[in-house]
Amino acid sequence: MPRTPSQEIAALQPLDKSGFIPLYYQIQRALLERIHSGELAEGDLLASEEELARSYKVSRMTARQALHGLKSRGYALSQKGRGTFVTKPKLEKNIMHLRGFTEDMKQRGMQPSSQLLEQTVIDAGEDLAETLRISPEMQLLKLRRLRLADGMPMALEESFVPLQRFPGLEKISFANQSLYYILRENYGVKVAWADEIIEALPATREESELLTIPKRASVLSISRTIMTKEQRPIEVACSRYRGDRYRALIRIPTTTIE
Repeated sequence: MPRTPSQEIAALQPLDKSGFIPLYYQIQRALLERIHSGELAEGDLLASEEELARSYKVSRMTARQALHGLKSRGYALSQKGRGTFVTKPKLEKNIMHLRGFTEDMKQRGMQPSSQLLEQTVIDAGEDLAETLRISPEMQLLKLRRLRLADGMPMALEESFVPLQRFPGLEKISFANQSLYYILRENYGVKVAWADEIIEALPATREESELLTIPKRASVLSISRTIMTKEQRPIEVACSRYRGDRYRALIRIPTTTIE
């Protein structure tokens, strides 16, 4: 059951007002310690600026700085008229590192799973055929999956893979299988790189329902074309990540700004 602000304040520790560590940082650190220990859980209502200031005998500005620090690091979120609540920090999507959802979640210590929304065989058509360098009448495997981590909807993915290059792929159920694992282990595919387009977009009605986010909330959209070491495109895909759980991370080599 979520803790109330009164329970939270009762557990506060006194500040060291004679030391060199800023008071706002001491408050922020104390709250972070309790979040990391599980004493404060996601969804718990934090004490307000006024309550923190009164309890710690500091100014409202100091209390405001402490709460702002939590929010800027992704550990708290303010809702107008309701207060400030404990949240989980956003996962960083490193766009300079090509990794599938299943592997990515396992690396983070989370349990990945999928809900298969669609697995069909379609004709490529002009646009996809051009990107995949095949004829428009050739067939593709179309996959639509809701990707979850620890049971929470995290992303909606749509993939198109040319069946001419991977015969029999359509017979495999991808409800509990990693597409990249199957391509690597069953077909010997060695992925080299990907072209990606990253956008911040408003969620459609279907996306908001499947990802359990508010209507027209922001999603991190990543459209990609996966290439092999032989310079052959093997997948066109689009992933829509929850904007409240993801942010993009890019590391720029110094050579690009010398």
